[in-house]
Amino acid sequence: MATEIEAIAWQDDAIVLLDQTRLPGEVVTLACSDVDSLVDAVRRLVVRGAPALGAVGAYGVAVAMLQCQREGWMTDRLDAEVDRVRDARPTAVNLAWGVDRVRPFMARGVEAVIAEAHRIVAEDTAANRQLSRVGADWILAHCARRPLRVVTHCNTGALATTGWGTAFGIIRELAERGEIELVYVDETRPLLQGARLTAYECDHHGIPYVVQSDGAAASTILRGLADFAVIGADRIARNGDTANKIGSVSVALACAAAGIPFVVAAPSSTVDLATPSGEAIDIEMRSGDEVTAWSGVPTTPSGARGFNPAFDVTPASYISAVVTEFGVIEPGPGVTVDAIAGGAL
Repeated sequence: MATEIEAIAWQDDAIVLLDQTRLPGEVVTLACSDVDSLVDAVRRLVVRGAPALGAVGAYGVAVAMLQCQREGWMTDRLDAEVDRVRDARPTAVNLAWGVDRVRPFMARGVEAVIAEAHRIVAEDTAANRQLSRVGADWILAHCARRPLRVVTHCNTGALATTGWGTAFGIIRELAERGEIELVYVDETRPLLQGARLTAYECDHHGIPYVVQSDGAAASTILRGLADFAVIGADRIARNGDTANKIGSVSVALACAAAGIPFVVAAPSSTVDLATPSGEAIDIEMRSGDEVTAWSGVPTTPSGARGFNPAFDVTPASYISAVVTEFGVIEPGPGVTVDAIAGGAL
């Protein structure tokens, strides 16, 4: 059995991150022991993925508290630095959720904050394993063909979580049951999280895969080459609308046209009952340079501007099932996701 990939660790009073901007060519870690380096790492996507960001938010509070002790900040400065961690990326609810969960422990000291962050990691990994089992069961009940062919978008494995994976965790669970024939890995423009990271994880675990351009996904689905699609989520609104990496909604539309399941999988910490629908989700806009250049080399005419929303929203009406560790909801008129939020928020 392949060793588990570890994207986040707490070592020597620092958050140690597997630098995902360097994969798959280099395996490099980055230690963040101050708020500036941590916020920069989050914004540069050294670490990404909603569940992983939840852990980063929790440990980030400890980083801020330790820096406060070293540099003698006043309380107002500490609060402001914690808020910087919380707000480093706006769309993924888990980053703010992780900060908010440990914030009440600050009065009890940094060790209490670290202990609670450790609990978040343990709970997330367990939740990922459970949702993978639940999601695999649902998919097997709704897809007749064996073995299964699946389309997935972006990266939702151990690199995006504290361990195992969410949507990719379901694929791993199905593969362990001998039910996966092939994974179609969308490259995921503009930063290739699918081609670089999901392919890396498929290779690591010996799961058969091919990498396809994002533009090929709809054709793959409509040609009958896939049996279902499964993606993750960075925020799930109460009505079942979900925000995920840009390009996700295109996969959902193709699945609806082809009549195959489109499944969204995420831990309950990603469910935001305070957000009524996708219309209320703040979509992060990133630098246009990510679209107009690659590794610093221009790929467009000089002066071209890039339009670069990092996420899109898939309406609940195009989602066959939303899976968390607490179960499965099949969205429909009047249906909310309260039952699979599990009281986490």
